[in-house]
Amino acid sequence: MNKCQSSNDVIPSAIHISALESIEKNLIPALNDLHKALTAKVKQFHRVLKIGRTHLQDALPIRLGQEFSGYASQIEHDISRVKGLRRHFRELALGGTAVGTGLNAPKAFAPLAIRKISELTGIQFVRANNPFEAIAARDAVVEASGQLKTIAVSLMKIVNDLRWMASGPRCGLGEITLPTLQPGSSIMPGKVNPVILESVMMICATVMGHDVAINIGGQHGNFELNTMMPMMTDHLLESVELLANGSRNLVDRCISGIEANEERIVSLIEESLAVCTSLTPIIGHDAAANIAKEAFSTGKTVRQVSREYKVLPEKELSRVLDPIRLTKPGIFSK
Repeated sequence: MNKCQSSNDVIPSAIHISALESIEKNLIPALNDLHKALTAKVKQFHRVLKIGRTHLQDALPIRLGQEFSGYASQIEHDISRVKGLRRHFRELALGGTAVGTGLNAPKAFAPLAIRKISELTGIQFVRANNPFEAIAARDAVVEASGQLKTIAVSLMKIVNDLRWMASGPRCGLGEITLPTLQPGSSIMPGKVNPVILESVMMICATVMGHDVAINIGGQHGNFELNTMMPMMTDHLLESVELLANGSRNLVDRCISGIEANEERIVSLIEESLAVCTSLTPIIGHDAAANIAKEAFSTGKTVRQVSREYKVLPEKELSRVLDPIRLTKPGIFSK
């Protein structure tokens, strides 16, 4: 029998409980698994050299493991951001009743109820410092949605990079090979599409769209009640579920099975014009640029043109153009 509750304090409390439970028990473990999988690739690909790219143009060499370390760091930061949501989601509006004044609620009700909720969920919830804010505003949901959107942006960047690196297999970059799933298109036999990566991209787009709707909903907390709570909650919980499931699927059916096409990667490094950058401190920017231009116009490599012009002794040229050396931090610092 309801003696001291209102939907106005119960529903916001239920939103916080369900959201934090889903984040703690579903999303964070999934992101941890993704971080571990990416970190494993950092170690696996530590010695694999490839060409870096800026503006989708050839840049200096980089280790494939270094590239994956950037992806792992993105997810590590995302985990930290999500954990930061605990602070505000732990606050429950229970006891504020209709408008925050607590009318009809005994003083002991909220502490007893919140203690029991904490025992049942294993999460330490507390009573909101300000019941008026806890009932009228859904800022914690808006904040959480923003962090989920950030995760979606991270994942979109990662999977799109992987899709580019796996493009081909013969007429694209072809630097990595993805696990073969759903081989063959509707018309082209043997074609293998990056379906897991593209499924994650669709998840990310959905989460970004949910964030827009949640932002609009958060603005419409008119006076003491937000009437858009059902939509905001539905979108938030779906975003958590989509990101968690998408991350797990990405690990199990894609990341863990990625292999490097080392022969292809090495050939691209040797053909790159950007390695001229390592000559600049020695022969100057203009001379290095001229070598790059001639290499491009003649179809020769930077190494071949440098030999023809005898810009350096062979031993020194081999050292300066060594791609492994170029991937070591600080080699150009004095």
